Amino acid sequence: MPASRDLDPTASPAHFFGAEVRQARIAAGMTLAALAAIVPCDASTVSRIEAGTLSPGQRFAAACDEAFPQMGGWFSRFYHDSRAWAGPHPPWFRDWVEVERRATVIRWWEPLLVPGLLQTEDYARAVLGWGPGDGADLDERVAARLDRQAVLDRDHPPEVWILLSEPVLSYCVGSPDVMRKQLDHLAAMAARPRITIQVIAATAGAYGGLSGAFAIGTDQGADTVIYLETGVQGMVVRDPTLITRAASVFDHLRAEALPRSQTLDLLAKAGERWTQ
Repeated sequence: MPASRDLDPTASPAHFFGAEVRQARIAAGMTLAALAAIVPCDASTVSRIEAGTLSPGQRFAAACDEAFPQMGGWFSRFYHDSRAWAGPHPPWFRDWVEVERRATVIRWWEPLLVPGLLQTEDYARAVLGWGPGDGADLDERVAARLDRQAVLDRDHPPEVWILLSEPVLSYCVGSPDVMRKQLDHLAAMAARPRITIQVIAATAGAYGGLSGAFAIGTDQGADTVIYLETGVQGMVVRDPTLITRAASVFDHLRAEALPRSQTLDLLAKAGERWTQ
């Protein structure tokens, strides 16, 4: 059975929801497996929701209403109401933000853009400001992206491996000045002992991974999760088969990448080109 974790209901709506689930379940004398059978899902999923490390879905909330009728439908009501005030991150991304917060190792492959964890404010604003909408919440979304980067400045930051396709350095995001500052920032981050940035040169030709970005997060308990990016939205995946496949793709991509020292030279030259 998964170990019980201390809860902080004030940390987020997901933590508050999870604390209420655990309290109701224990009061009813119900095991994790018994609640999981109602959903249905596995006991580890219930445990992660109770701990606030996995956001609940509508089906889970409805199952809790069924399992704990004395709550008068509270779980579904809270699920629907909290979606409007759970913060600037879309629902499908909130689980990954929690993965980043707990991760001890993060591996990230990006064929088109600088990963959010390494973006400057101006670069992030150019990326997030694209597309339909009036941009009324742009400041909030940019701030939320920059807030995620706090994991890199904590006392014991995760070990971060970033693989970039060389065209990432050539796409003009925002303006030449934005790109120059972004590349300077990448070089500064690459100098940190726990961050490794490597570039796959354009001369490598066709190789696996060009179809989309993905990230792999592993926490202290060796729990591994992947985040897959698409043109519509991202998704957090915990399927062991896909995790194994993603790790294999990452390792093969890293075998194609330039060594760290050559990557630093490439970043410097790319920054000079944007200056010109």
